[in-house]
Amino acid sequence: MELLFVTVIGAALSLGVRYLVPGRETHGLLLVPLVGAAATAGVWAICVWLGLTFDGGFIWVIALVLGPLAALAVALLLPKRRAEADAALLERLMKPSSPTKA
Repeated sequence: MELLFVTVIGAALSLGVRYLVPGRETHGLLLVPLVGAAATAGVWAICVWLGLTFDGGFIWVIALVLGPLAALAVALLLPKRRAEADAALLERLMKPSSPTKA
């Protein structure tokens, strides 16, 4: 049950990240929160596997810091990559095509 709680909290924190970082027009509404939720759940599972208990404070802090940090990384990297990909696609589409032989 704690995994559900930490995942929802991680998604909510990552939703805040989406609105704090510029460039949100380059990706969908749920991408950054879903990355944060998935990263939070993954970090939680790894911490449990390493032996941390759910009632300890460290597992909560670790999961709720690393999950939104992963969302922050995606929110910072995605706009630049998207702009580069869009520019490359525009350049490729604007290039005159060679005549085809019939």
